[in-house]
Amino acid sequence: MHLKSLRVFCDVVRRRSFSRAAGENSISQSAASQMVQQLEDRLGVKLIDRSKRPFVLTPEGEVFYEGCRSLIERYAALEERVRSLHQEVDGRVTVASIYSIGLHSMNQTIQKFLGRYPRANVRLEYHHPDRVYEYVEQDIADLGLVSYPRASRTIEALIWREEPMVLVCAPGHPLAARKRVALSELHGQKMVSFDRGLTIRREVDRALHQHRAEVRVVMEFDNIETIKRAIEIDAGVGLLPLPTVRTETRAGTLHAVPISGYSLVRPIGIIHRRGKALSQSAVRFIELLREETLEEFSSGLDLPEIPRDHEVAGELAPAPLEGDLPQDDAAADDELRGPAVAMAVDAVPASPGVMNSVPTAAHQQRAKRRAAGGSAVAGEAESVRSPKAARRAANKAPSPPSRHASHSRRPSKKIPR
Repeated sequence: MHLKSLRVFCDVVRRRSFSRAAGENSISQSAASQMVQQLEDRLGVKLIDRSKRPFVLTPEGEVFYEGCRSLIERYAALEERVRSLHQEVDGRVTVASIYSIGLHSMNQTIQKFLGRYPRANVRLEYHHPDRVYEYVEQDIADLGLVSYPRASRTIEALIWREEPMVLVCAPGHPLAARKRVALSELHGQKMVSFDRGLTIRREVDRALHQHRAEVRVVMEFDNIETIKRAIEIDAGVGLLPLPTVRTETRAGTLHAVPISGYSLVRPIGIIHRRGKALSQSAVRFIELLREETLEEFSSGLDLPEIPRDHEVAGELAPAPLEGDLPQDDAAADDELRGPAVAMAVDAVPASPGVMNSVPTAAHQQRAKRRAAGGSAVAGEAESVRSPKAARRAANKAPSPPSRHASHSRRPSKKIPR
């Protein structure tokens, strides 16, 4: 039983097509059909029910497919491991990406990857988010790049980076002259938004609802490129990830205004099928993506200023990561962040874009003075041993001790020298 026959069988099942599987293996469709027929003759069972359109696996075929798929993956990983002993990455990695990620950052990444590993091969495909998950689950793609990544029983998700969301408007719009804008100030504005079925739309709607900002959605699209074109003609404003509008802001066709008082970000993740042994090429590609992210954040270029807690009136609410977005429900918000914890966060360094609240020197001095005052009052309380003694001490002392008083006190009588 040849390994190539097992690979062709797996490709036929994965692609749900004899012709597409034959094309991937550079053989004819009849040759692919004969290989599967030979496997069935050897096993003495039917693996594929060809009487149905599209064909389906028989129970024996399902068991055989799961075993063959695991065997093929382990053999491919073994080949990669042996080649890596010579410090050379050789193999193909197929990446399925949503449009907004691929169009803006992936071309340069692929060129850098091929320059570093000349014998490697990268195949990049752009799809709708649902199709990206489908391709990864069916092993059509090794890796997937999606926004608001969600883990499941079949998908493992790695947090890659977080992209700050900004207000995007035409240069002539009144808000273009602002240094910052609060979400509440968008009340009544015309907005070009995402389709309602997308997670990013639910995130934006949730943030606007929390700030009691009712906007007039004049257009809805399923991709960022079309939204930007509509904003350029001043059809309305939009809330978009900053990296996706850098080209337009530098060219002057769009203006980006940071959001104040609320941390609104778009998390980007890398997904792959759970339990799959990633090839050396896929592992090196993930490493390069993380490396570029660290370089981008360390440079700090074009990132909006994040307001500190004491600079913004009101409470800073953390941005949720994913999932359905119930409104006005704090308990649901905690539940919402649950799947993100299940992701492989330990494998990814903390995002450099997140700022921690650090007390200033003035805050520390005021804390020391309060601590000193509290200690003085505590010392007074220890010297009073009964209610009567407390009343006598109160009568003798016309005014209470200062909150910043010193611990030392003068004796009531003079001691002769």
